[in-house]
Amino acid sequence: MSVKSPAANADSATVASSVAEATRAVVQDFLAARPAGGTERLVALFADEVDWVLAENPSVPWIRPRATAAECAAQATELMEHTVPEDARASVDTFLVDGTDAVLMGHLSGTVRATGKSFEGPFALHLTVENGRITRHRLYENSLSIAEACAR
Repeated sequence: MSVKSPAANADSATVASSVAEATRAVVQDFLAARPAGGTERLVALFADEVDWVLAENPSVPWIRPRATAAECAAQATELMEHTVPEDARASVDTFLVDGTDAVLMGHLSGTVRATGKSFEGPFALHLTVENGRITRHRLYENSLSIAEACAR
């Protein structure tokens, strides 16, 4: 059994706190850049290769597999092209950070431009930040509501 000295424990806590602070800063930057349509900034925030999981939904044009920084950043632009920007709402009720992982939970709503139908529901977003860039993006949302809003 190894026992760490109080100084080693303090150093570990400082490193963990620093990593969490860096993760929080990147996620806050992501949240600010996304609605602003900052594609270049979003590309810079995503890693070259991203582990992107969002349940594929063939009836929703902006929901599809993505793997590169440019593809991930383009999702925000595609969402804005297919929805009514002034009807878009997203609120974050919970923002948890543990080391390189951040989890956001909240509520989102919007209107699909082509149909005029609205969608809404809760969401959870799990992001992993490594070396200052988002390497993992997992979004869980009310995909049924969104698919129904896209149906003509």
